[in-house]
Amino acid sequence: MPALELRICLDESDLAAALRLDARRGLTSHPKYLPMRLHYGGRGSALFGELTRQPEYYQTRSERAILRDRAGEIAAAVGPAGVSVVELGAGRAEKIRPVLDALHGQGRLDAFWPFDVAAGEVRDVLLELATAYPDAYLGGIVGDFTLHLAHLPDHRDTRLVAFLGGTFGNFTGLERGQFLRDLREALRPGDRFLLGADLVKDPEVILASYNDAAGVTAEFNLNVLYELNHRLGADFEPDNFEHIALWDSDTATVDMRLRALKPMKVDVAGLGLGLDFSAGEEIHTGISTKFHRGELENQLQAAGFEPARCWTDERDYMGVFLAEAV
Repeated sequence: MPALELRICLDESDLAAALRLDARRGLTSHPKYLPMRLHYGGRGSALFGELTRQPEYYQTRSERAILRDRAGEIAAAVGPAGVSVVELGAGRAEKIRPVLDALHGQGRLDAFWPFDVAAGEVRDVLLELATAYPDAYLGGIVGDFTLHLAHLPDHRDTRLVAFLGGTFGNFTGLERGQFLRDLREALRPGDRFLLGADLVKDPEVILASYNDAAGVTAEFNLNVLYELNHRLGADFEPDNFEHIALWDSDTATVDMRLRALKPMKVDVAGLGLGLDFSAGEEIHTGISTKFHRGELENQLQAAGFEPARCWTDERDYMGVFLAEAV
């Protein structure tokens, strides 16, 4: 059994406090908005898993195809020496597994660190991978990767930080820039960054993935109201809202919203808030920016990374970018 280390940067009370702060700020703003983290609470994770299996939802399948087919090239492009891999927002560490397998097969996987907010899931992943990678050092970080990048492990070999799944597109432009600068500050020259991003394509293809025929995306979006009811004692009636996804060609961004179907009052007991909604009023529940390859490489360079490679699927729907900290 390899060494297992867990670095705890936040706990359930921290997450609950952050949710209260974010929800209060968002629900008292004009227009109202809610934090993306609400999408993945409770049933949200299961609904997202169901969403990735819908025929319209190309993102997960396309990125997995790249990582599966190009894992050996990615491992080789990181360099010839041993590698310590950190996956941000790792979940079950399913996305990064082909790259881990490739490095392990080459005898170069020195360590793996899943980084996520769910302590139980991080522990479970470490125990599961202990059998698959018996010679690797395994550790986990329980934290928020927008706040706790200073806690990245340093084994003095090349570090590969992976951020997959297109989550990078859920940040605003300012947030993306700050995240990249924070990550660069946490790395040494020569460390690598592996980034999965959704590429600009036909808007009809993009919007179809947010308006699937089975209605899973709509259910996924509406689930944030159930989460507010469950976690903050709110009395939202989700049936009184409809799912909206809009494409902004100027910013290459999908904007997800929930639109009130009638005037209503909502109490959020856990925040001591009373909310009034007019018919047609919207809650902004998240964005998903799509990227041109050159644009994203420019953003990486501006933050202190040198783009090295980009792999795409056969339709150029998704891109996996490898950059080096300089």
